Amino acid sequence: MEAFFISFGIIFVAELGDKSQLMAMTFAARYKAITILLAITAATALVHLVSVLVGAAAGVALPTKAISVAAGIAFLGFAAWTLRGDELDDDDEARAQQSNRSVFWTVGLAFFLAELGDKTMLATITLATKHGLVGTWIGSTLGMVAADALAIVVGQQLGARLPERTIKIGAAVLFVAFGLWLIVDGLR
Repeated sequence: MEAFFISFGIIFVAELGDKSQLMAMTFAARYKAITILLAITAATALVHLVSVLVGAAAGVALPTKAISVAAGIAFLGFAAWTLRGDELDDDDEARAQQSNRSVFWTVGLAFFLAELGDKTMLATITLATKHGLVGTWIGSTLGMVAADALAIVVGQQLGARLPERTIKIGAAVLFVAFGLWLIVDGLR
């Protein structure tokens, strides 16, 4: 349960203001929310399954203290990445606008591709080096889906954007706090 709650919280925060959340808003303006949410869930579950397997392999191969310090440094990097922000590029916009294919498969593929190498994937790998695989996988998947569901609601109901600057700063502060905690823990 600890792995679940830690992963859920960290990935939820990491996803706020991420480009895939912007994609969710874009899709939500055009398609049914349930279809978008199901596609996001399927794509996220697959990407995060791969992430926890990679993290588990790294966790076995590397010493625990080194992993903790590296994870802390990675979280400081995630803080900087969060402050820098994400924007939809032309390819992301094109995937969001496709309507000649099944909405589920289009949204699922767009999210799968967008998440490969993204900070939430890297954060999940990092978490899996130290925490239970199943809890990390389920927590990270549901954390991301919850954040994207929020974007869908915002995109469909309000038609307005979340205060991006506040979200970025809050997420960055949390990443710095987690990063420093991991570094201190690793250096003890």
